[in-house]
Amino acid sequence: MHAPRFRSLSCSLPRRTAGFTLVELMVVVVIIGLLATVIAINVMPSQDRAMAEKARADISVLEQAVETYRLENLTYPTTEQGLAALRQAPSGLARPERYRTGGYVRRLPDDPWGNSYQYRRPGRDGLPFEVFSFAADGAEGGEADGIDIGNWN
Repeated sequence: MHAPRFRSLSCSLPRRTAGFTLVELMVVVVIIGLLATVIAINVMPSQDRAMAEKARADISVLEQAVETYRLENLTYPTTEQGLAALRQAPSGLARPERYRTGGYVRRLPDDPWGNSYQYRRPGRDGLPFEVFSFAADGAEGGEADGIDIGNWN
C-alpha cells in the first residue's frame, strides 16, 4: 500500500486578494468629486434664488404690518422708530390706546443673510416708506447677488 500523498493546500488553491487596489480607489474618488461638482453647480444658484424669494416674502409681510400700523395709529413709524415699532409701541404716539395689543408682528425676522431688515420713511420714488434688505453683500447698493431687495422692486 502506498501512503497517500498530501499536497500543500497553499499551492493548490488560487490566491485570493482582499480589498481594492489604489487605482480602483482613486477612480471612485474622482467620480465622487465630479458628481459633487455637478451637483454644487446646479444647486447653488437655486439657493441664491430661494434666499432672495424669502427676503421678498418677509418684506411683503413687514410692509403689510406697517400699513396696518398706519391704519390704526394714523401715521407711519418714523425712520428712527423703525420696524421695532411693529413689536412694541413707540414713545410719543398721539393715541397710544390705538396701538394693537401684542404688536403687529410676532417677531422681527432677520433677512436670509443674517442681517436686520431696514426701514426708511419717506421712501424713494414717492413711496411713503421703504422696507428693504441689503442682500448678500450687507451694504447699500450692490450688483448681482448683492443688489438690495425692497418693497420698491
